[in-house]
Amino acid sequence: MQSVIEKFKQNLQEENLKSTPQRIAILKEMLDSDEHLECEEILENLKQKGNNVSRATLYRTMDILVKYSFIRKLDIGDGRIRYERKIGTNHHDHMICIDTGDIIEFCSDEIENLQNEIAEKHGYKLIRHVHQLFVKKI
Repeated sequence: MQSVIEKFKQNLQEENLKSTPQRIAILKEMLDSDEHLECEEILENLKQKGNNVSRATLYRTMDILVKYSFIRKLDIGDGRIRYERKIGTNHHDHMICIDTGDIIEFCSDEIENLQNEIAEKHGYKLIRHVHQLFVKKI
């Protein structure tokens, strides 16, 4: 965890931003979570832990965390952005229930291989992807 914090401090310096206790608290909150969190949930979690963080600081910090791949930003099309930890997790895709908003994480070697094959067939190398399936309970 300490090396991740040091890397984050370095990234903040690159962005000409100070390393504050609030920004470190935001990083730790995201690293400790396995959830897909909205900013309001993050603010509430921080507040419950005694961390007073402004919305402006939260949003600015979340942008930095996304930019440097500490976390992933998820837009599932419902107008609410969610974030999830990227460091220390395996690659996965998402299945989103359009009725409940539930987000199910999954990984399929078959799908991963097929995506690579399709990219290569067209003369490309797959660099990254976002795979979201929108589903409805049957």
